[in-house]
Amino acid sequence: MIKISDMTMKQAAEGFSLSFREKIELSKLLDKLGATIIELEGLHGSRTDSLRIKSIAAAVSDSIVAAPVELNEGSVTETWSALQQAKHPRLQVCAPVSSVQMEYMYHKKPEAILKAIEETVSACAKLADTEFIAQDATRSDASFLHQVIETAIAAGAKTVTVLDSAGTMLADTFYTFIQGLLEAVPALKSVTLGVGCANTLAMADSCLIAAVKAGAGEVKAAAYPLDCASLPNVARILSAKADELNSPIGVHVNRLSRAVEQIEWMCRTDRSQKSPFDNGVREDSGIYLTAHDNMEAVHSAVEQLGYELSQEDMERVYDEFSRIAQKKDKVQVRELDAIVASAAMQVPTAYRLDTYVITSGNTVAATAHVKLLKNGVTMEGVYLGDGPIDAAFLAIEQITGQHYELDDFQIQAVTEGREAMGQTVVKLRSSGKLYSGRGISTDIVGASIHAYLSALNKIVYEEEGV
Repeated sequence: MIKISDMTMKQAAEGFSLSFREKIELSKLLDKLGATIIELEGLHGSRTDSLRIKSIAAAVSDSIVAAPVELNEGSVTETWSALQQAKHPRLQVCAPVSSVQMEYMYHKKPEAILKAIEETVSACAKLADTEFIAQDATRSDASFLHQVIETAIAAGAKTVTVLDSAGTMLADTFYTFIQGLLEAVPALKSVTLGVGCANTLAMADSCLIAAVKAGAGEVKAAAYPLDCASLPNVARILSAKADELNSPIGVHVNRLSRAVEQIEWMCRTDRSQKSPFDNGVREDSGIYLTAHDNMEAVHSAVEQLGYELSQEDMERVYDEFSRIAQKKDKVQVRELDAIVASAAMQVPTAYRLDTYVITSGNTVAATAHVKLLKNGVTMEGVYLGDGPIDAAFLAIEQITGQHYELDDFQIQAVTEGREAMGQTVVKLRSSGKLYSGRGISTDIVGASIHAYLSALNKIVYEEEGV
């Protein structure tokens, strides 16, 4: 079977951005689609990166989850700590093998690269399935490339991938290149040979198909390609020519259109660099509970919503859920969100709303002037936004000097009539963890500000002890 390794998330930083929540949803979509491997961005030293990998590892059931490491054992240890909970983990050792990249980009001599590859692959192989990736392989010295591949395999790599990083090869040339590698390095027959191509000449799809025909067993593509092969194109070709190429695949081709449409929508979502409203996830989880559900079921539903609650907070949430569930047939997911926001992690108030003034209309930009109290000191912010709530949230960010990812924002009517009360739930994510706040008012802007401050105060309490 030909393995398909999706690179959408790994290339995200190059041309589009995904929120923490979207990366989790994207990994679930690729898992359901049947991608053999889901490649992630590496660690960059932040707690959020580690939580991102841990969260994706926990969310994926069938696909291999692959994370890259740098050429040192410290990176291996740190990455493995984040990845080890995955059902099918893979560590990727990426190294330059052409003189252009080794000396001018990485400032290393061939001997130093070779030694680093041996040590790093060996360290990874003791922990998990390991893939060695030879960057810019098509422009490397042939004898050195063969030596590198043999070294990586001897050190324990189970997959060896060669990249046409420049993307300058035509399909027939790449076919010959792969065939030559298999003949020159007999050890490649004992592992999986993977391939990847940049799409500089718009030939990446063709080159991968040619490589499969030459004997490659794994291909790198992306559901939302920027400068690589297209997963939908490659999967459809391999599926249609499975008998001719002897290349069955695990991707569910009948689900491709729908899944890729969702992924493209996520990746193409326009984001303001300022607006908190930057989430492109479209979903309806369908979660609902009844009075017959026990604490374990409620806890499971709360975890599916993304919360990590203490035992004490979970007991509070369950007690409030039980009270509400006795009065109605079903408790929907959004109601459960509101229960968590109101019952869990009640903390002292660090920021308290003093006053707010909103100016908005169809001929003027929405402006919010917000005053908050902290330790008896008045702090104020004024900001323009895409709407009154957006402007209010931005004004609060100006006051606090912090931007948090707005994971979700909900508005619900809780009473009827002209004086109807509106309930809002705001979910903020900080360092990968979810915090929610709830606000109720006849003024929906006021309710939104109170909900934001409720979530903000929980973050401040946990992270700053205030």
